[in-house]
Amino acid sequence: MRIYVYIYMYIHTHTHTHTHLFIYFILNFYLSTNYSMFSVYGQSTDNNDGSKIVAGHAYVAKDAQTDSSTTDTGVESEVEGIQMAEEQAEQRRLVEEAEEQYQDAIKMINSTNRRSQKKELYDRLLKVAEMGHAKAMEKVAYAMLFGDYLPQSIPQAKEIFEKLALEGSPKAQTALGFLYAAGLGVNSSQAKALVYYTFGALGGNLVAHMILGYRYWGGVGVPQSCESALTHYRLVANHVASDVSLTGGSAVQRIRLLDEVENPGSSSGMLEEDLIQYYQFLAEKGDVQAQVGLGQLHLHGGRGVEQNHQRAYEYFNQAANAGNTHAMAFLGKMYSEGSEYVPQNNDTALHYFKKAADLGNPVGQSGLGMAYLYGRGVPVNYDLALKYFQKAAEQGWVDGQLQLGTMYYNGIGVKRDYKQALKFFNLASQAGHILAFYNLAQMHATGTGVMRSCHTAVELFKNVCERGRWSERLMAAYGSFKEGDMDSALLQYLLLAEQGYEVAQSNVAFILDQSESIFNENESYPRALLHWTRAAAQGYTVARIKLGDYHFYGYGTDVDYETAVIHYRLASEQQHSAQAMFNLGYMHEKGLGIKQDIHLAKRFYDMAAEASPDAQVPVFLALCKLGLIYAQQYLQDLNLKELLSQVDLDQLLGPEWDLYLMTVIALLLGTVIAYRQRQHQAIPRAPPVPPRPPAQPEQPAGEPEEQ
Repeated sequence: MRIYVYIYMYIHTHTHTHTHLFIYFILNFYLSTNYSMFSVYGQSTDNNDGSKIVAGHAYVAKDAQTDSSTTDTGVESEVEGIQMAEEQAEQRRLVEEAEEQYQDAIKMINSTNRRSQKKELYDRLLKVAEMGHAKAMEKVAYAMLFGDYLPQSIPQAKEIFEKLALEGSPKAQTALGFLYAAGLGVNSSQAKALVYYTFGALGGNLVAHMILGYRYWGGVGVPQSCESALTHYRLVANHVASDVSLTGGSAVQRIRLLDEVENPGSSSGMLEEDLIQYYQFLAEKGDVQAQVGLGQLHLHGGRGVEQNHQRAYEYFNQAANAGNTHAMAFLGKMYSEGSEYVPQNNDTALHYFKKAADLGNPVGQSGLGMAYLYGRGVPVNYDLALKYFQKAAEQGWVDGQLQLGTMYYNGIGVKRDYKQALKFFNLASQAGHILAFYNLAQMHATGTGVMRSCHTAVELFKNVCERGRWSERLMAAYGSFKEGDMDSALLQYLLLAEQGYEVAQSNVAFILDQSESIFNENESYPRALLHWTRAAAQGYTVARIKLGDYHFYGYGTDVDYETAVIHYRLASEQQHSAQAMFNLGYMHEKGLGIKQDIHLAKRFYDMAAEASPDAQVPVFLALCKLGLIYAQQYLQDLNLKELLSQVDLDQLLGPEWDLYLMTVIALLLGTVIAYRQRQHQAIPRAPPVPPRPPAQPEQPAGEPEEQ
């Protein structure tokens, strides 16, 4: 036995050849078959019980093991197995309980609009998160980050996100990327943000894909790459387009805080509560147009009205009973699509579509076309589908235009014609149909029917992506702003700004510019400057002017008149901004960052007055001032003092010129006095007014007069 061990030790500790390895495995098989192995560390020795210690392994003869140790080990293993099974069963029960509580809480959160009730439900969700439920932890962390129904706490949110990120949560990885990008609770690091965004995107998070798409499109923290942006945006757009329903989904209101503050209610498109109540009053009185309008508002939501299919159905039903064809068609849409309140029913939908189409309604005609195109309640008939879509498109209905484009693009029922498809997609896109933008983007991305244009495709896909469900946060952020919760509004707009929403970027800059925030004063202006820059790059005129103002006054950067002139000129030439033209006129007048030129200043002032009626008054005042400056410069150039010194009045008017001047002045003075006296005498005096006799007392009624 000893010789085998020596051979084994020698092979185990020396360089292995094929022969050595073969002998090593044979010996290892022999020892393991006849001895039990356990790991130890030490030298090779012989033990009295027959065991051998070889190269860190001890082989104990199997017949040396006692029956008692075998029995004890078996019992212990059985007990440990039972305990482990009980623990696993308890763990499964807790997981199932947490999942059940989570689903109940989410269902109740989605079914209520009362803020107080949602706060209570989020408290329940917090307890579920404490049980280790991953999705509940994600919900709670985002609620803590934005201050939604839970007290805002960025450090707590960060802690939860870090735990979830280690477990591979794409949502948590995306959130950490946002924290590092914005410098919230951590030192700002665009490199770390990019890493977390990339992991989130690899995990399938659509928000992360959208953020990366915007970063590659704008060259934010990465080299600018249109093709990379196209890849990310197209992936997100595919998901958004697949979620679009026949009814079009919910509407999203984009509100600029700058316009809202300067002109409350003028640009937001929000309906005042009094106006909504007025329409409701008209609808209750039987006003069919009010019923249809309120039905559409509740069907799609937006303009301050929440989506509510039950209310929409009630209003459409009232109007349809009164004979309104639009209401009939929209009822058909609701039955065709189906919802929690209106069950899906092709036969009922077809009934309403046919009734409206027979009366010439384009919405009903388009609905019938969809029924024949996809065989909903009727056999598939491409000819009839084409016929009804053409009728709807001729009346300008967007769905008819879109479906005609789809038929020509795919060659369904007609010969494939990309030019016709492009024509109808363009018409539908003018009405803002999301699927029209999507189809146009696909055509430009692949060069189908048009010259391939990556830039155009990215812009169109970006438009589609910004209609996704995450756009609902725009209204949530606006609600926080209206309630005075600036920190919550700022953080929500910051996340949307990261996703590339231009309106969110300008709103972030506005909040940082106007009020105190979670950032200190030294950070506010540089951050505002950054977001004005991003918004200006997407074509927002006011942002471009703001960039000029920041460089003119030195907000968040050094005073730089030359750069200010560049931004004002861009806004003037590209967007024809009256404000930018006026500012350029002022800078030409003063010679700030550009050569002083009064003539060019007047030209820009005149252009500003032509561009906007609101600029006419300030332009008039500026031109008056400019006229005075021009006169002053003219007199300075004329050098009047030197000119007068060269004039000899004795030679020009004679030696007695001063007597002549005094005589002329005296004659003028006498003429004025005489004229005034004559004018005073010519005024006739009014005759004295005779005293009025005392009034006679009135005779009481019913008494005879004295004779």
